[in-house]
Amino acid sequence: MDLNLQFWRSEGKTFFQRFRHWTDILDPTFLFISSEEIEKARTLLQASEENITESLRDKKINEAWKLSLASVNSGTGETIPALLRPPAFFPFTVPLVIAVILPHRQTRHALMCQFLFHTYTSGFSLANGNSLKESNGTPTEKEIAHKQLLLAVGAVTYSSCMGVIPHYMLTRYKPKAPFVQLLCKNIIPGPLTALLCAFNVTVIRNSELENGIEVMDSKGQVIGMSQIAGRKAVEETALSRAAVFATAMFIPDIALHFIKR
Repeated sequence: MDLNLQFWRSEGKTFFQRFRHWTDILDPTFLFISSEEIEKARTLLQASEENITESLRDKKINEAWKLSLASVNSGTGETIPALLRPPAFFPFTVPLVIAVILPHRQTRHALMCQFLFHTYTSGFSLANGNSLKESNGTPTEKEIAHKQLLLAVGAVTYSSCMGVIPHYMLTRYKPKAPFVQLLCKNIIPGPLTALLCAFNVTVIRNSELENGIEVMDSKGQVIGMSQIAGRKAVEETALSRAAVFATAMFIPDIALHFIKR
């Protein structure tokens, strides 16, 4: 079992435990740590004979845990590219969301912002997904990776085109009815972005739906592949991604409403 999975099994049993540790590992300074330092931190954790709860009292080991959790995929045990690590998610998506929300004079500018936004979130989903294996346990990472890449390209292209539709309607047809303008500017973009984000996660992590993900017993031994577990992992990720970005899309309108009042 990967070190990170051992940590979450021990220290992530409750929502408040998971929330506290997530706030710790979202430190943006972890993005500038080299792969060599990450490997040293992992080696230190492997050499530690203390249980995880006791090891967190040691400042050096505590920092090693944070670095490992922020930089290594728990499902594959591989180091995540710096720009796609969890600490990079909000620093990179916030400017992209702002760029998507801002009004654009030309549709191509809006399309480019949509494309950059969905490209990054798709890359994040790919980098942080579960291990790629067939249902019989035989590794076929190259074949599945190629399929995921094709699905990602299709999902990004489709989402970018769909996301720009409200802007296109406003610039192409220039509706004069206030309700139509309100619909295209304020009401449709939020739910549409949420649906497209959920769609991206579902398409890109389709292999987890088809082949399932590894499940373990109480001792951490892999006992097989489960499509039910894979479906649950993808559904929960898709719902959380939709909720985050739908909320982000509505924040400016809500803030502007109260400012006007």
